[in-house]
Amino acid sequence: MRKDGYFADPAGLSWWYAASWALFAAAAWALRKVPARHVVPLVLAGAVVVAATGLVAGPRTSTDSFRYAWDGRVQAAGISPYDHSPADPALTRLRDDWLFPQGGAACAAPDRAAVADGTCTRINRPRVHTIYPPVAEGYFLLVHALSPPDARHKALQTGAALLSVATAGALLLILRRRGDPRNAAYWAWCPAVPIEAVNNAHVDVLAVLLSVAALGVVAGRRVAGGALFGLAIAAKLLPAVLLPGALSGVRRVRDAVAVLLPAAAAVGLLYLPYVLASHDSVFGYLGGYAEEEGYDDASARDRYALLRLLVPDSWALPLVVAVMLVAVGYVMRRGDPERPWSGALLVTGTAFLLMTPGYSWYALLLIALVALDGRWEWLGVAVAGAAAYITARALGDATGTVAYALAATAVLAGWALRSLAPVRSSAARASSQPPSEVQQGGQ
Repeated sequence: MRKDGYFADPAGLSWWYAASWALFAAAAWALRKVPARHVVPLVLAGAVVVAATGLVAGPRTSTDSFRYAWDGRVQAAGISPYDHSPADPALTRLRDDWLFPQGGAACAAPDRAAVADGTCTRINRPRVHTIYPPVAEGYFLLVHALSPPDARHKALQTGAALLSVATAGALLLILRRRGDPRNAAYWAWCPAVPIEAVNNAHVDVLAVLLSVAALGVVAGRRVAGGALFGLAIAAKLLPAVLLPGALSGVRRVRDAVAVLLPAAAAVGLLYLPYVLASHDSVFGYLGGYAEEEGYDDASARDRYALLRLLVPDSWALPLVVAVMLVAVGYVMRRGDPERPWSGALLVTGTAFLLMTPGYSWYALLLIALVALDGRWEWLGVAVAGAAAYITARALGDATGTVAYALAATAVLAGWALRSLAPVRSSAARASSQPPSEVQQGGQ
């Protein structure tokens, strides 16, 4: 975690990433041979140790947590975080030398943005309003309120470490009843967790914990599950993609409403206080962010990279919509209501492969779904996200496309092998049975 090569040595940093993933694969494989009674304490102990490695240095590959710290500070001053950008002179009194360094030497770093003469900031996009939903904003305020004045980045990292370990615990609780607890290691020991969830302190980890809780209860308690989905969506929006999984195999409209209505109500009620307290839009820079990332125009950046290898750019977005509708329809019609995470993994993973996001922390949600479902081949999508974010800086944008193509190949290979397994098992059972009386001569 002390390797600081995002700007200076992305190729070297990529090798460290590769080594971490190789060690993770070896550890997950070795766990298969551990006696069942030792699995839960071993996975939990590993979760604590792995999360702790994210605390040894300041954020290495993302500056998002500096915005979190600022939003918490702004709210503590009684100001809506949606009303002002960090560069707004109206908030000058809230600035300090940590988030807003001064002087040529301090502002020469590649992750600084100028906000005034002689003053810069660690916050990215300092001239746009925040886009984070209300649960995330409440979390930023809570961390600020509980932290010592000089905590700086450590406060958010510590909170994220606790959330990542709590997620491992939630996974174990679910998998002890409905799965294999060994699969929880796919989250607890995954290198992406200490890097993205802890070191970079991405708020996605809070959304992941709430999503895991929602998936764990929705089959038996739809209203409670729906409300938890609402909390997750109000933390990072991305968990909205899990809703088709939550409706796996649902046949009655009232069962669907029992999930969707509490989810929508929770999101609306959580946004309401900020709507009432804000003079500007509570969606902030969300629309501009989607445009900036190229999701509205396939030719703008390297989004939809795999589809663009096969079809013209203008077809990419309509094709994404069509394929996602098919995936959603399949999950809702054929999905297992007792394993909503299975359908959620299919829909979420498909969305990742179609949209090829360039930010590696988005995959934290997918990693948790892999831990619930056990289809480890989908972890290649998380590796592809890291390649698109880090390795592409050294080798070019095509790196992300190649990585996502390899991830898609791994997923298809896993699907094929799993589909053939029952056939092979049936054939093996048939060959082991004694011949029938007719085959023996009709005696």
